[in-house]
Amino acid sequence: MEKLLPRFLDYVTTDTQSDPYSKSTPSTEKQWNLAKKLVMELHQIGLQEVSIDENSYIMATLPSNVDKKVPTIGFISHMDTSPDFSGKNVKPQIIENYDGKDIVLHKGKDIVLSPDYFEDLLQYKGQTLITTDGTTLLGADDKAGVAEIVTAMEYLVQHPEIKHGKIRIAFTPDEEIGRGAHKFDVKKFGADWAYTMDGSQIGELEYENFNAAKANLIFTGKSVHPGYAKNKMVNAIGIANEFLSLLPPREVPEHTTGMEGFFHVHKIKGEIEKAEIELIIRDHDAVHFEARKELLRDVVDKLNQKYGDYTSLVIEDQYRNMREKVEPVFHIVEIAEEAMESLGIEPIIKPIRGGTDGSQLSFMGLPCPNIFAGGHNFHGKYEYIPLESMQKAVEVIVKICELTASQIK
Repeated sequence: MEKLLPRFLDYVTTDTQSDPYSKSTPSTEKQWNLAKKLVMELHQIGLQEVSIDENSYIMATLPSNVDKKVPTIGFISHMDTSPDFSGKNVKPQIIENYDGKDIVLHKGKDIVLSPDYFEDLLQYKGQTLITTDGTTLLGADDKAGVAEIVTAMEYLVQHPEIKHGKIRIAFTPDEEIGRGAHKFDVKKFGADWAYTMDGSQIGELEYENFNAAKANLIFTGKSVHPGYAKNKMVNAIGIANEFLSLLPPREVPEHTTGMEGFFHVHKIKGEIEKAEIELIIRDHDAVHFEARKELLRDVVDKLNQKYGDYTSLVIEDQYRNMREKVEPVFHIVEIAEEAMESLGIEPIIKPIRGGTDGSQLSFMGLPCPNIFAGGHNFHGKYEYIPLESMQKAVEVIVKICELTASQIK
């Protein structure tokens, strides 16, 4: 366990930011730097069947040490960091025995991590926090998960008295841009089920996520001298603006929580003759999800009836709610829940307001709930993680391996 912190710091200072506009896998060449490092490390700690494919997917095995048939289980995390904020030149800061007060991340830029705004900080008084320096993200999403899995496997190798079945681990590229499971070889992985170590605060256990789609709209127009434009000009920007006005104003990320879905416009650009909008659609309920897509189609139809066929819409499904694939094998959630409770961790079972590799993997035949990795405020300069939460995540992995073997008679 003493290697957990230096291991994590080594990973986060290796830039692995993914790129949504790249067509390659991995989407950025720099993801190979961490991938190659991990392959060497997995060999060094004593794992077997260590492999890395042409797309930078890493797999490895910890063989069973019991003489009975035990399910093969897996643990998965992703190596890339979000393109939403810089992951270059990460300079982690270590705050020991946190006192519950403001943490100055960057004095010169007056960037402060404050419990007045981020109330979750207060539950970690007296613990060791790892933060950013205010200029980059940290990368705990999901290098914390990677470090926890490696550390747990190393611990099991060094403690053969802990009985377990065959354990498979995997590290993927490009999860942050929605492609982490696209080229994952489920058959090669060969697990009966797995867990992604990609949740947030300590105790999180998730087996339900959003249904997700993305929508691209193109508005075309006609440019005419504005002084002589009456009944002639068609302003694509104006049609785009009208489209936005017809969406439910409160069904957006900043006004929704829990099981509430939303539309999220994340990119808009335009001129008179062409405007573009990119948005995402999210809802946990499959019926409501389809209704949201139908609403967009209806709005576009109304605009085209009003102005002519100047608006086009393309909707592309991204991932689905994994609940329907996990519920039939719900014991895999119950094992994780029991592992947490046995370690004095209160399970926080709630739906993910987002996606995870586990959602795609579940529909590929690998049921895959999500477990906390410990971090907070992902994808930005206020990201932080308590060391103690990471240590508990390692313990949960070990306990799940132990429980899975002990419950099979």
